[in-house]
Amino acid sequence: MRTHGQQKGVRNSQMNERELHRLLSVAFNEAKASLKEGGIPIGSVLVNGREIISKGHNRRIQDNDPLAHAEIVCLRKAGRIKSFRGLTLVSTLMPCHLCAGAVVQFGLSRVIVGESRNFPGARQFMKDHAVEVIDLDDQECIDILQGFITSNPGIWHEDIGK
Repeated sequence: MRTHGQQKGVRNSQMNERELHRLLSVAFNEAKASLKEGGIPIGSVLVNGREIISKGHNRRIQDNDPLAHAEIVCLRKAGRIKSFRGLTLVSTLMPCHLCAGAVVQFGLSRVIVGESRNFPGARQFMKDHAVEVIDLDDQECIDILQGFITSNPGIWHEDIGK
C-alpha cells in the first residue's frame, strides 16, 4: 500500500506502521473482491491485536441490501463476541454515520482507515465517542474508490444517501 502524506495518529497507536499497512492490505483485498463482484470497492477487517477476526466488503449492490456496508458485513461475520472493547476495525474508507454508529454501539476502541478524501465520513462522531481514528491517507485506497465514483456516480450517491 502506498500512503500519500503523513499518517494521522500512527504514533499513538499500539500497532507499528508495518502492521497497520498489513491490515489495510487485507481490507484493500476485500475492496477489490467487491469491485470484481460488481460492487462498491470498500473493504473492512476486524482485528484483535494482530489477529484477524473477520473480513467483509461492501455488498449493497450484490445483495440488494442498503445496510450491507463493508463494516456492517464485517461485524456480522464476526458473530457474537462477548465484548468488542479493545478491538480495531480497519476499513479502506472513513466509515459513514451508519457504520460509525455500529462502532460506537459496540464499543470498538480504534478505527484505522485507508482514506477520507473521497468521503469524509463520521470521523468527528467517532472521536466524540472516544474512538481512536487513524487515517492512513493511502493512495491505492483513494484511487480505487475515485475510479469507481467516476464510472458510477449514481450508485455512489445512492450509497452515501445523496
